[in-house]
Amino acid sequence: MELQTEKRFNNLSIEQIQALDKILTEVIPIHGRGNFPTLQVRVKDIIRVVKDRLVERDIMVKDIRLNGATASHILVRDNGLGYRDLDIIFGVELPRQEDFQVIKEVVLSSLRDLLPYGVNRRKITCLTMKEAYVQKMVKVFNEHDKWSLISLSNNRAKTVELRFVSSLRRQFEFSVDSFQIILDRVLESYWSNSWFGASGEPIITVEAECMYGDFEQALHHLRHRLIATHNPEEIRGGGLLKYSDLLVRNFRPASETEIKSLERYMCSRFFIDFPDVGEQQRKIEAYLQCHFIGNEETSKYDYLMTLRRVIDESTVCLMGHERRQTLNMITVLALRVLGEQNAIPNTTNVTCFYQPAPYMAEPMYNGYYITQAQPPLVYHPYPLHVHMQTGLV
Repeated sequence: MELQTEKRFNNLSIEQIQALDKILTEVIPIHGRGNFPTLQVRVKDIIRVVKDRLVERDIMVKDIRLNGATASHILVRDNGLGYRDLDIIFGVELPRQEDFQVIKEVVLSSLRDLLPYGVNRRKITCLTMKEAYVQKMVKVFNEHDKWSLISLSNNRAKTVELRFVSSLRRQFEFSVDSFQIILDRVLESYWSNSWFGASGEPIITVEAECMYGDFEQALHHLRHRLIATHNPEEIRGGGLLKYSDLLVRNFRPASETEIKSLERYMCSRFFIDFPDVGEQQRKIEAYLQCHFIGNEETSKYDYLMTLRRVIDESTVCLMGHERRQTLNMITVLALRVLGEQNAIPNTTNVTCFYQPAPYMAEPMYNGYYITQAQPPLVYHPYPLHVHMQTGLV
């Protein structure tokens, strides 16, 4: 057990610590809605304000961590994942559900203190700050999971997410995004001005933990763009959307023999959590909006077709008509993406059918000869149908 615990942790190199410092000290805009000004904040500053306020309100902070894609970016710069969200985890004690309200008030009042000089803060309530600067709020409180998330608005896609976790059974989806960098020593060095030694290099030790289990193995997966996980049925949504995203970004399965079994578990959990086709569509659209921004928008079509293929090949838990509904919904989304981008897919995979106008069925119309032996023709008011090899079922 001790050996297994040791395999989860590793120290950052000097170069990685310097990359971490750059991210924590970078000025990030938090955009306000309407007439509210943009807040220009450094991540380390908002962490300090929030932590101090939590302690003042008797919320114990066990540790503070940088999570997910940003942590992966610090460990391996060119890993193919990129990073859009700065996901900060506050490890806290939340024995009561009422503590979530305290956390919300702490974050919103901290944002209010970060408003530019000259703004009359006394007249601005926490509710107003929520409407102006919060993009998303999530709260989960049950037997196994107790956590909340407050996501701050950023129009340029680098969103600051503050996560307050008391307990969380599953903290990662795949090995490549399972790293957490423990920030406490870094933050203390900022606040005590003990960051650099005489040589000008950082003199602190910064530790990272791999929630997947084996740090070196997960780091190997990250360097070589390999997909690995275990028990995907434990993940909300099964990790299906993220898995398809990794495939589009040219990641490949670490084990070809296991991946088909894992895909079936991913699909099953996805349809358990989102049984209605409307829910499925909203979830997919939200994923596209959050993860395909700027230059990556051109990959939306490939992503949807990849997701469709995985569902088509690996779904075993749906009735035939339910499966067709989902596949058709994804195809329509893909066609919509093509329309928005004013693009068409590779013509080798497209067949266009011309459907005559309704007036051609009139008896007096001489453009076509229709034999009496044929059944009556029924025409639909759509001039063009697009059929794709991976299209509507």
